[in-house]
Amino acid sequence: DVQLQAYGGGLVQAGGSLRLSCAVSGITFDDYAISWIRQVPGKEREVVSCTSKSDGSTYYADSVKGRFTISSDSNTENEVFLQMNSLKPEDTAVYYCATGDPMYYCVGSFDERDFNSWGQGTLVTVSS
Repeated sequence: DVQLQAYGGGLVQAGGSLRLSCAVSGITFDDYAISWIRQVPGKEREVVSCTSKSDGSTYYADSVKGRFTISSDSNTENEVFLQMNSLKPEDTAVYYCATGDPMYYCVGSFDERDFNSWGQGTLVTVSS
């Protein structure tokens, strides 16, 4: 079974940084696309970023380009990281790492049918 565990959220002031981590197990890490998806209560979920080992691509939502960086480390524990810099209050959300079974390539728009494996959410709160 695919298992994902997300952690690293917290409270930070605007302009600050946080790094989220997602531990991935149960899949051949190098064949899958792993996404970070965020949700604000009352709003639709948004694909923030994605990395695909299948084709080496990455994706960033326009709202986070230049501020967030996704990376992965398959040499240790199959982890995907989201480095978030220059955080804004509008980045406040619950962040999830997710993939499909299977999902080999990144998608830029959220469709719940694409994602059937989710880590638990981690809350990021950015104060103004």
